[in-house]
Amino acid sequence: MEASAGLSRIGLAGLAVMGQNLALNIAEKGFPISVYNRTTSKVDETIERAKSEGDLPLTGHYSPRDFVLSLQKPRSVIILVKAGTPVDQTISTLSEYLEPGDTIIDGGNEWYENTERRIQETEQKGILYLGMGVSGGEEGARNGPSMMPGGSEQAYKNIEDIVKKVAAQVEDGPCVTYIGEGGSGNFVKMVHNGIEYGDMQLISEAYDVLKNVGGLGNDELARIFDEWNHGELESFLVEITADIFKVKDDLSEGELVDKILDKTGMKGTGKWTVQQAAELSVAAPTIAASLDCRFLSGLKEERENAEAILKEAGMVDQVGPVRSGIDKKRLIDDVRQALYASKICSYAQGMNLLRAKSIEKGWGLDLGEMARIWKGGCIIRAKFLDRIKQAYQRNPQLASLVVDPEFAKEMVQRQAAWRRVVGLAVQAGISTPGMCASLAYFDTYRRARLPANLVQAQRDLFGAHTYERVDRPGAFHTEWTKLAKKSNFK
Repeated sequence: MEASAGLSRIGLAGLAVMGQNLALNIAEKGFPISVYNRTTSKVDETIERAKSEGDLPLTGHYSPRDFVLSLQKPRSVIILVKAGTPVDQTISTLSEYLEPGDTIIDGGNEWYENTERRIQETEQKGILYLGMGVSGGEEGARNGPSMMPGGSEQAYKNIEDIVKKVAAQVEDGPCVTYIGEGGSGNFVKMVHNGIEYGDMQLISEAYDVLKNVGGLGNDELARIFDEWNHGELESFLVEITADIFKVKDDLSEGELVDKILDKTGMKGTGKWTVQQAAELSVAAPTIAASLDCRFLSGLKEERENAEAILKEAGMVDQVGPVRSGIDKKRLIDDVRQALYASKICSYAQGMNLLRAKSIEKGWGLDLGEMARIWKGGCIIRAKFLDRIKQAYQRNPQLASLVVDPEFAKEMVQRQAAWRRVVGLAVQAGISTPGMCASLAYFDTYRRARLPANLVQAQRDLFGAHTYERVDRPGAFHTEWTKLAKKSNFK
């Protein structure tokens, strides 16, 4: 694409933390960029940062018209504003000056159906559109995120040279790929966030068990998570968890982690993931359990009252007696194995959700490629994503990661440790909903025969819903109550 004298290669509107950092990343990779924000001080701030961070090729603009006209054709504009109405308002403002063939890329965490609506709306004006999930937080945006663009393939081709340089780089390429049509990019980012919820919950449960059942202090926890980050659990989240335990509180004694209120915030993508799983009849119990835990964490006062009332009712501390007979070294190793096996189940659920949606929408998602672009730059980046990529390369039709021969072996090897951890936690009265949900998912999925036959009999009795038999084809209905009365059963 030929550069026109003085014109920028790409534009970015919306200069909050993510927008500023992504703009500077693009400029640093050698692509002249124009930036715009409704609040002019943000434009000034970004220009200052561009100067101080290496005299980067970035120009600031104070009106949408000047901003759009500063871009070489066909123009490409990334918008990074709050999801929902602000995106529509920004599109409307910029569209006045954009021409057919130009591209808008929404880099926010948008609901995928909003992106599909916008694709149709902008198409009427001849404008191309991408919904691009960007993961990695502010550090990723500045130094190399994982990016998930979906929508117009031509729009992707217009910016492919830029995003491939700007994305995180791993040994098998940049952490970006054209995801597919419609809102597929946003959907993949949403599921990434759902997996992230599961990951964070499982790590917090590992911490809870080691701290309260194992009696480990923050210094030991920091060392253990550091060690884990050099093995099969090597990942961004395990790495930052080790760092968190090392930080002293500068306002009082001890470590900062112990002073943080136990109420979790959320932005909504985890909830969307669980809702979509339910809509598509895909079991995602680990992700759902992590969401439930965030809801329960918000009930701080209720939980404090419950603790007092149940103590009054005779509830005694279960942790002490369980801890007295603990082999610390074995517990640490068991928790490592339980965390790994639980994570495989959580990722399996996310991948199955992506596949189900891809089939419903005809997106043709390449699950191995999804795992590959998550290997760097994003929050769930982890060593074992490479193995997930390989599992789907071996068998693109893989029903679940649990039945990939490599992962199946590992699950079997780790299940005894996994059961010991969950059993100990239950005995000690320490809730491990994520690990329990993962184990229940594994145990349900691996059984050829489930008690669902009884549920079907119940449904047929009260609602004449019929049932199938294992020994002959067809649908059957039985007058259960009449026959039960006639039976000679004592």
